Amino acid sequence: MGSEMARLLEAVDFAARKHKEQRRLDPEGTPYINHPIGVARILAHEARVTDIVVLQAALLHDTVEDTDTTFSEIEEWFGAEVRRVVEEVTDDKTLPKMERKRLQIERAPHCSRRAKLVKLADKLYNLRDLNRCTPR
Repeated sequence: MGSEMARLLEAVDFAARKHKEQRRLDPEGTPYINHPIGVARILAHEARVTDIVVLQAALLHDTVEDTDTTFSEIEEWFGAEVRRVVEEVTDDKTLPKMERKRLQIERAPHCSRRAKLVKLADKLYNLRDLNRCTPR
């Protein structure tokens, strides 16, 4: 258990460093890191997920999409399994938003169980955030 806890904290630290300058679009400008931590929390507390790969991927799910992080870097730090899950949930930001959303819908049935868990918790977090307040 101790080594799993260390691996989880390594992912928290990595994500916090990568997202350090980012803010959510809510009126308070909440630090962005609250989002991946919240996604991991939903998985751990509400879905009772104990799979360390899923929890690490939840913490890292936006690093490639929204920072200078590469998939190779994810694999180097966290292994191939975490990389695969992060790859499955990462959108290609070079595509228009509507195309990204279309691809999410098209690919969802073919995602791994781990990726589906992360994606669902991400969507749930975002819906709750919208209910809490309207983005700027």
